[in-house]
Amino acid sequence: MTNTATHWNILLSNQINKKEFIEILLSGKATNELAPFNGLKGILYSDLAIDQFIQKEFQYIELTAIDSNRKLSTFSSGQRKKKFLQYCIDQKPDFIIFDNPMDHLDQASRVELAKALEEMASHIIIIQLINRHADLLPFISNNRQINSDNFILEEIAHETHETKIINQQGIPHPAHPIEYPNKILVQMNNLSVSYQVRPVVKNINWTIEQGEFWQLIGPNGSGKSTLLSLINGDNPKGYGQDLHLFGRKKGSGESVWDIKKNIGYFATNMTSLFTRNHTLEQMILSGFFDSIGLYDLPTTLHKKIADEWLELIGMKHLKSKMFKRLSVGQQRLAMIVRSVLKHPPLVILDEPVEGLDDENVALVCQLINLLKRESNMTIVYVSHRIEPNLAPNSIFELIPSEEGSIGIIK
Repeated sequence: MTNTATHWNILLSNQINKKEFIEILLSGKATNELAPFNGLKGILYSDLAIDQFIQKEFQYIELTAIDSNRKLSTFSSGQRKKKFLQYCIDQKPDFIIFDNPMDHLDQASRVELAKALEEMASHIIIIQLINRHADLLPFISNNRQINSDNFILEEIAHETHETKIINQQGIPHPAHPIEYPNKILVQMNNLSVSYQVRPVVKNINWTIEQGEFWQLIGPNGSGKSTLLSLINGDNPKGYGQDLHLFGRKKGSGESVWDIKKNIGYFATNMTSLFTRNHTLEQMILSGFFDSIGLYDLPTTLHKKIADEWLELIGMKHLKSKMFKRLSVGQQRLAMIVRSVLKHPPLVILDEPVEGLDDENVALVCQLINLLKRESNMTIVYVSHRIEPNLAPNSIFELIPSEEGSIGIIK
């Protein structure tokens, strides 16, 4: 191994073609300061690399299991990261590219991973690609940022991101307001869930009322996704329990649509559903019809409201651009807007800032604060990170135990 290649933290904006940059590094075509990596053996550690490995497991039955006789797909998400990291090390690479390794990890897991990377750095070169200043690994001295697709390394600028997205007073009114007369939206009383013999949550008591702003936190595997699936009606474990959703006891004859019509839902993986050639405007308009893509004819009022939202988030000039060609940050803002077009009583934002750069995090936080200030929509915000620019009214924290996670209100 050459001694001239050293560890790097590289900060990328969401505008960068990261896939192309990674390919340059792995194919030995790097230039300037990164040229010493040419000729070295590299491997990529990322959520996408893990997903692709799992796909290959399904395609090739004879593929060697990642851990004795178990395939990677049989592990929990947290375990998958650890097992895949060991797999990468076992390939004996000269360097490993870590693509946002801290994303979707709780604070304790972030500390544990940072420590593991520092120990690994004694025998494997690390290139960490990140979107946020907070994720810079302190033991790495080479810190640069890339601001354009010429992939030139520049000194990191530590400016604050106060970009304004609010271009008008207030938020657009809905076309047809959803009338919901009750103060209480969701009520869980002594709710417990187990899968087979594994308890997930135990004796959860949580009441969500109109106009509140909650943050749901808890370590990986503590049951956050389970609670969300109970709230949005997708989890059959809600039957037979003291669970009331929008004024009706779960299992009292309601349809899933009766529940979902009251919820605006955003999760980061939703952007991958929009693969067809729909414009940004069409994708926003599809939110009126709860469809993945626009297949109904929008009214003049629908188009007017969509225009107002795009004006609000500073993206009206992009309305005719293909949604899948927008940057990650632009897609994320648009998807959040899509989820709140109809002013649903409850908005669930599941890790909306993961994978975003600092500037786009600031934009999303401003949008969430605007929703809270200008509407009566209740927000349940899920994230491991505590954002200084967001101020939830209350925090619901899941604390794991052997009998299942308990919930406390902070």
